[in-house]
Amino acid sequence: MNKINAVYVSLAALVVALVALVMCVVCCTSKGGANVEEALMAKPEMIINAMQAYENNQREAALKQVEENLKASADELNNREGDGIIANPDGELVLVEFFDFSCGFCHRVYPALKEIAANNPDVKIVAKPMTFLSPVSKYAAEAALAAGEQGKFAEFYSAVFETEGGLTEEKIDGIAEAMGLDMDKYKADMKSDKVQNTLNATSELAGKIQITGVPTLVFNNKILQTLDASVIQDAINEAK
Repeated sequence: MNKINAVYVSLAALVVALVALVMCVVCCTSKGGANVEEALMAKPEMIINAMQAYENNQREAALKQVEENLKASADELNNREGDGIIANPDGELVLVEFFDFSCGFCHRVYPALKEIAANNPDVKIVAKPMTFLSPVSKYAAEAALAAGEQGKFAEFYSAVFETEGGLTEEKIDGIAEAMGLDMDKYKADMKSDKVQNTLNATSELAGKIQITGVPTLVFNNKILQTLDASVIQDAINEAK
């Protein structure tokens, strides 16, 4: 949940708590009940507790909805044709990464994913590129999927994340050329319907399962917000 949404939730909780409080005061007063105002003055934390309870309920409901959406989208998450696979394509368990090549935190989680791939040959890692962080993000995502059309998505993915400095279109094309890709095919595939449809499908899926930032990892119908290999490994161990 981002900061703006958190503020809205807190304000909504406050409104709900105050409305409930007013109703309680009116009800108790009309029935000659206890003096609610005195009780609240003595324990004003009751309003805070009500707000916190409301926020917790909302958060739990949101997490439950996300899990249901993830279950419903499992095949699209794990097995969609055209997606990039960066490790262990025959693995029975699947770890999915939503990422952006322009994302600094995605660069930081890259070593953790390499470690997970090396230590868990039964875990397939699927990488779904997003394209919203910078103007070069889409070009890089198109290039990676185009490299995938020549069987080199994983190699391209690693080469980009191991490249120093900011990305440019020229640097991205240089990576592709250094890998020995057929550059005419590479350029054509970048703008092909297949690549564009894959990017659009990834964006639509991210919206459907409420992914709003990168990197976001999905494993066993749960979202993992971490850069730490040990946290990912714990989730894998639990699933096993």
